[in-house]
Amino acid sequence: ERMNKLELIATLKEECEISKKEAAAVVDIFFDQISTALAEGDRVEIRGLCSFFVKEYKSYQGRNPKTGETVTVASKKLPFIKIGKELKERVDLRW
Repeated sequence: ERMNKLELIATLKEECEISKKEAAAVVDIFFDQISTALAEGDRVEIRGLCSFFVKEYKSYQGRNPKTGETVTVASKKLPFIKIGKELKERVDLRW
C-alpha cells in the first residue's frame, strides 16, 4: 500500500488532534521548506529518516538514439534523497 499526501494530512490531524486545515498547512510548509532549501542549493537532513541534496552534473556529449546524431546535453542539477540507517533498519525488520 501507499500513503499519499491526503492520508498523511489525515494521520497528522488524528495524531495531533488538530483540524484538517491546520494539518494540511503543516504538511505544505514542511514540503515547501524542503523544496526551497534544495532550490537554494542547501542540504536538508532529517536524522534517522533521510537527507535531501542536490547533485550537479556537467555538460556532456550524448547521442540521439533515433538518429545517432551527436548532441550536447546541458549541465543540470537534480534532487536526490539518501535514506538514513535507522529507516533502512526499520524497514528491513518488517520484512
